[in-house]
Amino acid sequence: MHFTSRNASVGFFITLGTCLVALAVTLNIGWILLNWREVALLVLGIIFFVAIIAGLILNTTFLVREIRRNEQHNSFINAVTHELKTPITSLRLYLETLKTRNLDDSQRCRFYDIMLADNDQLLHTVDQVLRVGSLGYRRHQRDKHKERLDLGMLVRKCSEVARTRYHLSARELSFIETGLNGKRPIVLGDSEDLRTVIANLLDNAVKYSNPEIRVLVEVSVPDKQLVMLRVWDRGVGMPDAELKRVFKRFYRFKGKLQTKGTGLGLFIVRALVKKHRGRVYAESAGEGHGSTFTIKLPKVES
Repeated sequence: MHFTSRNASVGFFITLGTCLVALAVTLNIGWILLNWREVALLVLGIIFFVAIIAGLILNTTFLVREIRRNEQHNSFINAVTHELKTPITSLRLYLETLKTRNLDDSQRCRFYDIMLADNDQLLHTVDQVLRVGSLGYRRHQRDKHKERLDLGMLVRKCSEVARTRYHLSARELSFIETGLNGKRPIVLGDSEDLRTVIANLLDNAVKYSNPEIRVLVEVSVPDKQLVMLRVWDRGVGMPDAELKRVFKRFYRFKGKLQTKGTGLGLFIVRALVKKHRGRVYAESAGEGHGSTFTIKLPKVES
């Protein structure tokens, strides 16, 4: 009896709810049929209102993006201007000094070394700008220049060049190969592009290091299909929110350590790694705890 009365009560309330819903729908449909002109105007008004709001949102979004893009372009132009003007001014100063003063051989050699360093900096900046301009064009070309390359040997040579350029010891910038198991880390790629990738990563690691530079470069073969390059540093580090943004065009991390640069290096790295069907990502435990940049490329048989 208890279950029967309970089921009857449930059935009553379900029936009552259904009848009320049906009555509400009937009343609304009847009101719409009797006042269809007003309803049509209301619906059209709502549609136009939504369209206007959507247009305003899209327009505002576009304007905000354009403002940010213009700010990035202005920052980039200022950075490039500074990067070009500084070595040119320095070269002119030393050339004038060499022309107007009698210097001994040691002073001349020191001036020549400084001028060569300024020239390298100038060429590096010009190369970065030209390479960004050619990325879109070269992306549509066939992979004509790709060849089998030993990534370990390539990274070793780039590390030696970086040591010479920044006057670093093997302890400050070290290179290791791990997990090879007798097999060389062979990849299919463009040697010039991969040198640019490695050089930009090393340049970034050194520039954003603390006064005591410690950079570790590792090439490994984690499995049969991948070759991995990692660059560790003990520099300024980054918060999580910055780890993906650092690969954007013109982006420069505004941390405690302010460095020179155009904001193109890591953008070029990502574009060239993607061109080689690989991926690159950054890791950091936070500001002051250094950063790790990892590149994974497809491995080909030795």
